[in-house]
Amino acid sequence: MALCTGLRPAGAAAAAPRVVVVVGDSLSAEYGLARGSGWVALLERRLAQERIAATVVNASISGDTTSGGRSRLPALLQQHKPSHVVIELGGNDALRGLPLAMTRDNLVAMARAAKATGAKVMLVGMQVPPNYGARYGQDFAALFAEVAKAEGAALVPFLLAGVADGPQAERLFQPDRIHPTAEAHPAMLGNVWPVMKPWLR
Repeated sequence: MALCTGLRPAGAAAAAPRVVVVVGDSLSAEYGLARGSGWVALLERRLAQERIAATVVNASISGDTTSGGRSRLPALLQQHKPSHVVIELGGNDALRGLPLAMTRDNLVAMARAAKATGAKVMLVGMQVPPNYGARYGQDFAALFAEVAKAEGAALVPFLLAGVADGPQAERLFQPDRIHPTAEAHPAMLGNVWPVMKPWLR
């Protein structure tokens, strides 16, 4: 279920309103968390604090792949007419062992579909654990940067930087060792915000 929240901070009425659609998976859909504690909800609060007029639409679905996002995106673009589209997908592709070429093609198609409507695009990168193999891990992490460069999209290199690869990694994940706890989500927003703030300006 998408969460739509309109933010119109006082004093920001003169700024052009922005509509930010986040198309993601469980990392953005607050899987296993209390509502309002995930990084997308924290983003809404940060926008209000920064007095940036925006509407955030969290169109993330737990378990979604790039193929699922690609199929859902046209309706989201038509319904919400976003000025900015954040694509946080790919992790489930890797978990399912899907071909990297398929993931790349889907990300390219999503970026181009969003750009065709005039929206700006941001890709949120992901990495996989070492047990997937060094070559696969390197190629998977690199494809986000490759697509972002080719399509002129903004890039967050790794959503879980400082979480999955930090000294407190075990404590920052739920028992399934896949989904971060609420304590980790401020750090996740911290990885996104430095890229997002100038992107929104």
